Amino acid sequence: MIKTAISILSSCIILCMLSCSSRNITAKYYYEHEQTLNRIEESYQDLYRQQPFTVAFTAKDFKTISLEIITDTLSYIYEFPLHESRLTDTLVKYGLPAPGVIELIRQMQSIRCTWTNMLTYYVDEKKNSMVFMSVKSVKRVLPLSYKKYYVLAYFSQPQSFDGSGKLLDKKTTRRLRKINGQTFNRINDKVCYTISGHFR
Repeated sequence: MIKTAISILSSCIILCMLSCSSRNITAKYYYEHEQTLNRIEESYQDLYRQQPFTVAFTAKDFKTISLEIITDTLSYIYEFPLHESRLTDTLVKYGLPAPGVIELIRQMQSIRCTWTNMLTYYVDEKKNSMVFMSVKSVKRVLPLSYKKYYVLAYFSQPQSFDGSGKLLDKKTTRRLRKINGQTFNRINDKVCYTISGHFR
């Protein structure tokens, strides 16, 4: 009974601390790495237009990647050590410019960006897309707290937010928009964030 009470109390304290500090932590991270994050978003958009793909780091040392190549009929998933020649060969095979993708991966590695992906969403039945990134927190977490990722959503158009900075479905409604089941908060008009226990 005492252990259960302590566990509940610890969880409440952690949640309170996260809710109070997550905005400052994530906004600080974003502005510290803004140029690199923007380069990743821009280069990923350009590369994705040539051939849809996603890339994720799958090892704690950020030396192994998972590459998903998305074709009209199937998605192909490969896993490579970063410096293996098969990575370059696979990129060329699917028509992706290897130097550009490898530079994207290097930039992701430099700021511990674990995953970059393109997500589709609809507003008034109109299809839109955004770049979705997750970044592994380097901040020391408390015992009993979960592993944290800062998840950033890059929209191509300015978004609507409520008075507390939460992302809205659209300007004409007060309904919050959820992405992958998560509520997002404003960093600027086109970029918002959430804190998640999962990197995708």
